[in-house]
Amino acid sequence: MTRMYRTLPYQGGEPRAVAEVVNNAMNGKTNNTGTTTLADGGATSTTLSDERIGYDSIILLTPLSVAAAGTGVQLPHGLFEHDTTQNFSANIATRVALGVEESAYAMSLASDRVTVDYAGYYNATFMGRFNNPLSQIHNAYLWFKVNGVDVPHSAASVTVPDKQGSIEGAAYVNLTHPLDLNANDYVEVFCAVDDANVALTALAAQPTPYARPSVPSSTLELVMHYPSQVSGSTGLPYISDRQKGQATITHLPNNVADNTFGYIIVG
Repeated sequence: MTRMYRTLPYQGGEPRAVAEVVNNAMNGKTNNTGTTTLADGGATSTTLSDERIGYDSIILLTPLSVAAAGTGVQLPHGLFEHDTTQNFSANIATRVALGVEESAYAMSLASDRVTVDYAGYYNATFMGRFNNPLSQIHNAYLWFKVNGVDVPHSAASVTVPDKQGSIEGAAYVNLTHPLDLNANDYVEVFCAVDDANVALTALAAQPTPYARPSVPSSTLELVMHYPSQVSGSTGLPYISDRQKGQATITHLPNNVADNTFGYIIVG
């Protein structure tokens, strides 16, 4: 621990030294400050070691880097899709395919299931396009499951128009629902149709008459709003434990190397 400013011996000091110490303290120049960098690699806590910390110390944090100023953490998020048309048997609940991981942080895709690494409150958004090649209107349903269990009130009903001439009926769906997830929970999207001809349809990329990318048959976006360990706060790092000579800083999963904070210890 580096002492930047003069301190006095316990038995006191001569008047000039006392005046210097008092004047420094009145001008905010004290020896109760330091810096710390949050642990990375997805860590959710960092140990702050400082012999000045006690059980009742108040520790104030302030960002000292661009990463720290932006809360210094990256919220878990992912975007998953499927690039081919999906057909379903009539009146049978079927898991929607998600074969491509476009991007993911702190979550992973396997067997059409997205598993999260950290507990928190997430927002799930599903997007897709139903096609109906028949001359009658048909219905489709979509909903979320967590760990194989239906999420209450998460279902959407989609009315798919009938075919008009040579143009198949189509209906786009955008389904959004909040999810309270624990670490290692997995999320699935399920679908049911009342006729096997109704499908989630993918469209290939086209070069002419204008270039456009492909349209997936299904897309799932999963984003954490805030983690459970900070109980609905803004997600800023906070002091969760104090002991003699050290404290624990709890924060969102951190994957940033230069996430540096200054701190002041009071008491």
